[in-house]
Amino acid sequence: MFLTRFTATVLIGLFVGISKADDAMQFAFRDTVEPMLRSNCLSCHNDETAEGDLDLSADTDTAAVVKNFRRWSLVLERLQAGDMPPEGAELYPDDAERNAVIDWIEQVKDAEAKRTSGDPGIVLARRLSSSEYNYTIRDLTGADIRPAESFPVDPANEAGFDNSGESLAMSPALLKKYLEAARKVSEHMALTPSGLEFAPHAVITDTDRDKFCVNRIIDFYRRQNIDYADYFFVLWKFKNRVALGQGDVSLSEMAVGDGLSTRYCETLWELLSEPIVENAVGPIATLKLLFNELPETTDPDDRPTARLGCQAIATFLSNLRTSLVPDVANLTAPQINNGSQPLVLWKNKQFVANRRRYVEGNLPDDTFGLAVGSSAAKAFRVSDNTDQVAYTKSLERFCDLFPDQFFVSERARVYLDKKSEKKLTGRYLSAGFHSQMGYFRDDAPLYDLMLDDSEKRELDRLWLELDFVASAPMRQYAGFIWFDRTDSQFMRDRVFDRYRAEDKDCISADKVAGLSDAYCDKAKRVGASDEALQAIRTYFTDMSKTFRRLESLSAEAGPVQLAAVVQFAERAFRRPLSKGEADSIRSFYHAMRDDDGLSHEDAIRDSVVSVLMSPHFCYRIDLPDETENKTDVGDAAVRPLGDYALASRLSYFLWSSMPDDALLDLAKQGRLHDPDMMVQQMRRMLDDDRASGFMIEFAGNWLDFRRFTEHNGVDRNRFPTFTDELRQAMSDEPLHFLSDLIARDGSVLECLYADHTFVNQVLADHYGMTESVEPTDLFKESDQDWVRIDQADRFGRGGLLPMAVFLTNNSPGLRTSPVKRGNWLIKRMLGEQVPAPPATVPELPADESQLGELTLRETLARHRQDVACAGCHNRIDSMGLVFEGYGPVGELREQDLGGRLIDDSAVFPDDTAGRGLNGLRDYIRQEREDDFVDNLCRKLLAFGLGRTLQLSDEMTIEMMKDRLAANDYRISSMMEVIVTSPAFLNKRVRIPLQASVVNP
Repeated sequence: MFLTRFTATVLIGLFVGISKADDAMQFAFRDTVEPMLRSNCLSCHNDETAEGDLDLSADTDTAAVVKNFRRWSLVLERLQAGDMPPEGAELYPDDAERNAVIDWIEQVKDAEAKRTSGDPGIVLARRLSSSEYNYTIRDLTGADIRPAESFPVDPANEAGFDNSGESLAMSPALLKKYLEAARKVSEHMALTPSGLEFAPHAVITDTDRDKFCVNRIIDFYRRQNIDYADYFFVLWKFKNRVALGQGDVSLSEMAVGDGLSTRYCETLWELLSEPIVENAVGPIATLKLLFNELPETTDPDDRPTARLGCQAIATFLSNLRTSLVPDVANLTAPQINNGSQPLVLWKNKQFVANRRRYVEGNLPDDTFGLAVGSSAAKAFRVSDNTDQVAYTKSLERFCDLFPDQFFVSERARVYLDKKSEKKLTGRYLSAGFHSQMGYFRDDAPLYDLMLDDSEKRELDRLWLELDFVASAPMRQYAGFIWFDRTDSQFMRDRVFDRYRAEDKDCISADKVAGLSDAYCDKAKRVGASDEALQAIRTYFTDMSKTFRRLESLSAEAGPVQLAAVVQFAERAFRRPLSKGEADSIRSFYHAMRDDDGLSHEDAIRDSVVSVLMSPHFCYRIDLPDETENKTDVGDAAVRPLGDYALASRLSYFLWSSMPDDALLDLAKQGRLHDPDMMVQQMRRMLDDDRASGFMIEFAGNWLDFRRFTEHNGVDRNRFPTFTDELRQAMSDEPLHFLSDLIARDGSVLECLYADHTFVNQVLADHYGMTESVEPTDLFKESDQDWVRIDQADRFGRGGLLPMAVFLTNNSPGLRTSPVKRGNWLIKRMLGEQVPAPPATVPELPADESQLGELTLRETLARHRQDVACAGCHNRIDSMGLVFEGYGPVGELREQDLGGRLIDDSAVFPDDTAGRGLNGLRDYIRQEREDDFVDNLCRKLLAFGLGRTLQLSDEMTIEMMKDRLAANDYRISSMMEVIVTSPAFLNKRVRIPLQASVVNP
């Protein structure tokens, strides 16, 4: 296991007692540190005043310093920066005194870091954050339900993240929110013959269930490419594959690559590969001739010409096929409305029968654009000399291979005039009734010509689930009874009184048979034709068979659905269930059925709620592996995490969501403790779309733009271009930048120095990029496409620093704020700790145009004359003044809102001067690059471990920085350190009695 002997040794050292080095540090504290505190610090930083939220009076020995080292890290930072004590203080330590205290703090830090290295610290059990809850529900159900949208904003821990037990407590009020969320998820659940499915919307009502089931079938149809031009073009490419440099590519590979049906491509290729018989006639011969006339080429420039030729073939083919569709007359019967279900369904079946059938005598009456005198036109044209038998056979084969429609996804009332029904468009999958719901499957050509076996099974399943989930046949039959008693009036005789739509048993075998006999008797009596009578009998027979099949399925599905709840719980708990847990879920279901009298569906729904309310789902516990050896040190024990706990730790680090099947399979095999496997999985997971959760949760909180899409601080009257679309684009820009950085495994220093960024159309307009770059080069399909822009310095962009989201988020709305922008930079990017401003600080004017005679720069300079303000503002202001060339919404500008010329020069804390973004980058490159790297490592480690950092993490941080420097600062190098570190792989299972080894 990765819990090494070294780790065990240093952990034992955490509790073994006092060393001579400890005594020396304690003496140094009394002789060196305490005198300086009394002389220079405690007058301001005591328990009464605690300026800058810093009280140093309580730490009276080395042990206290270790315990409260976070505050002493701030002391160290300020002493090293030379701005503590601040300007105006009565006493200043000399360099020797200052350096002695700096050396002492660093010695304590190094000693404690080495002594406790590898200690995983205390990672508290904690609830899922709101974001993690949403992501987890998405991956658990397959539907982006977002049930935690109404939760209150999660508080952040000291590191700025909301993924630790320090901040994620559970209150009674929040527990109610979790219950509401669980119930909301359960309302999205549909019971299917094979188990459970979850819809993107609630599926409680019949209408919502219809919508869910129908949309899945429509989505399946939309995934099928039925464009003839695409098929002929891939066949042309296959024919010319050697000339096109694809000699080794099969037709199947080409078809798959172009998103086409392999079966249909092979069918058409077999047709087109047949030799053309001399004097052959008909559309098949015409089609072969047209295809052979396409250019045979080695010139890539001929591709567009070939594509146009394929489109012309497709147009000819479609127009011809439309002309060959026979008319189907309505089936009528006396006193029965033409829209009655048996008659409409008969007509639908006639359409189906004719999809691939040629009706003899229905000859084409046009040449459909064929070139006069061409061989294709000659083969197609019917003349007195045409072999009619051969021509008819060609038409039959043509109609068989090229159906009039591959599938019907929507239709209006089919028994009315086509023109009045707007070309048969209407409701999805509708059977074409009037005032009645009902669906009719019409996709046989697609099924028979294009789909492979797995696709056929999927489509069959989707249609079955439409009947099962939405009870569509039962509701259709009830609609038939209602319609024929109202609009049709056919069933108003007394003999029909026992058959009513509202009766729950109207679909029973006895009542269906009785209504069939009564209906047919009357139809025959009033003079219905034999064809109409047969259609009516077929209708009742088919409906009864459907009802019996669904009743049988429902009985068989009950145990399957309960088993699916158990499987759902296993995935929700992110580990295998014990036998007791599985039995408890089943017992809960049976109690709901037997004791509370709930229906099967309601009991299943409540069982799902109980799973989602279990702490095993909504809490992260990360249990250790009880089978492995432990390192016991007094009252402390460190154990390796169990493999399933490691799977969750890795997935919630990189996805902010639950593990996928691949991770859980590795956990089942016990392979996740292998460091190489952890690295391999880390790389795989970062290449997954779910890594967007990492971008949003880590980067969004680290850089403080997580909730920018809710930002309403911009006056839209003054800045009308700041639309919701632009705000969203601003928020997305850093996500695209960082996603690309991770995908390329680029250098983390690109965050500072990159000369590229990513934009969509609306952001490009805001940045002024579309004036210099052709939009056609930028954007391909829609305004939502994002593209990389190189040499972005032409537009004042590149890397994170000049992104509009940060500039806008740190502006009051009607002016810029060098203070806020500078504070964001030194705090978020460089890791400096800046105390909150005192309450007495005067507010600057909200509107930049109302600053009076002073510029904002001059106003801030006057502000810095206050000794109490100078210490912080000397560090902050220059970092923000360099962004004055960017307005309140991050736009480039040369004048402020008051008409004054912009001055973006600055004198940085090291007394060097610079101007604008380039000047800032030069300063950071020379003086602060290490601070950025150190801060990034600390933030990433804190996020990955899910806790505030401690001194035992210092060696891991140093390793992260060393790996970065040795690997061109590639981002993966520091992430590998995290996922293979003892702190990530292990867990402290008991709290030690002693706080540290350092003792006075």
